[in-house]
Amino acid sequence: MKSPYVNGLEANQQISGVFLVQLKDVRQKKTGEPYLSLILADKTGDIEAKMWDNVTDVIDTFGKDDFLKVKGLTQVYQNKLQLTIHKLMKADDREVDLADFFPASKRNADEMMAEVRGIVNGFTNPHLKALMNAFFDDAEIARAYKLAPAAKTIHHAWLSGLIEHVLSLCALAKVTAAHYTGIDTDLLMTGVLLHDIGKIYELTYLRSFGYSDDGQLLGHIIIALRMLDEKIRQVPDFPRKLRTLVEHMIVSHHGELEYGSPKTPLFLEALLLHHLDNMDSKMEAMRSMVERDKQIEGNWTGWSQALERTALKKEKYMSEAPAQQPAATQHAPSQPPVSNSKPAPRSQNSIFGDKLSSALKG
Repeated sequence: MKSPYVNGLEANQQISGVFLVQLKDVRQKKTGEPYLSLILADKTGDIEAKMWDNVTDVIDTFGKDDFLKVKGLTQVYQNKLQLTIHKLMKADDREVDLADFFPASKRNADEMMAEVRGIVNGFTNPHLKALMNAFFDDAEIARAYKLAPAAKTIHHAWLSGLIEHVLSLCALAKVTAAHYTGIDTDLLMTGVLLHDIGKIYELTYLRSFGYSDDGQLLGHIIIALRMLDEKIRQVPDFPRKLRTLVEHMIVSHHGELEYGSPKTPLFLEALLLHHLDNMDSKMEAMRSMVERDKQIEGNWTGWSQALERTALKKEKYMSEAPAQQPAATQHAPSQPPVSNSKPAPRSQNSIFGDKLSSALKG
């Protein structure tokens, strides 16, 4: 087993371990000499690292997505843990267990896919059922659907995060569809299962998470529409209007134009899909934000650009002992006591004060 993990590092700790390079940046000191600024990671999190000395000896020996053996010292800088690297060397991929470096769902991917297939088997609409089977009978799509993360960083950003997010939405959709009248459950579930399916080709996730060329150029919504067009061709006599509804759910699931949706939701199932997706992603984003926060002191996380806020570390906040309050005065009178003593005479003036007073009187 790998040791140490990022989430086990403490301040002022001499460490020796293997980490994945998520970011490599060559910068300059004030003297003009280069230094390395790195983000090193494993499945538990990441840490900023700096190498100040002997950089020219190693600068070209490794790159992003390589594994590094490093020796260094952890220190607190600006309320965050940082690693100062004294020595580093590229590690051979065969020396590492990839499971130590890539965050993954705690759930079994095959079991989650079996749950998805069970949901599809429960459809009563034959056209939607045939469409979903056309997707998941495709071995390439099924394999990627089980493996892909739901996002690069914001929420469910781990292997099999996409299917875990989808199943969370399925559970929410089942409850809310029963609560509101007029909801077509098969249509809603189809939107849930397909709304992010383009991410299996939008994201890259063999090493660090990133974007493919198609992901950068098109995005997962357009990719999903392409996939939908291909699979609908495999379903005989798929109703044209039903196709339009499914397409609308895919293009509107972000909810607002400024969030990347070409259209806003315009019927019940589309609106419900958007709000469920938004809620599930934000709940997981905040949970992960608190869990992986790098702030050493205080009860608050750093700023989240995605959520546009900081978050309270509730468990830490609740576990702290309450601040000591000053003891209340026993039998405090309702009115201040009246003193019969004369006020104390004023203190003597300074020499300068005496002269100024004499001049004014003169």
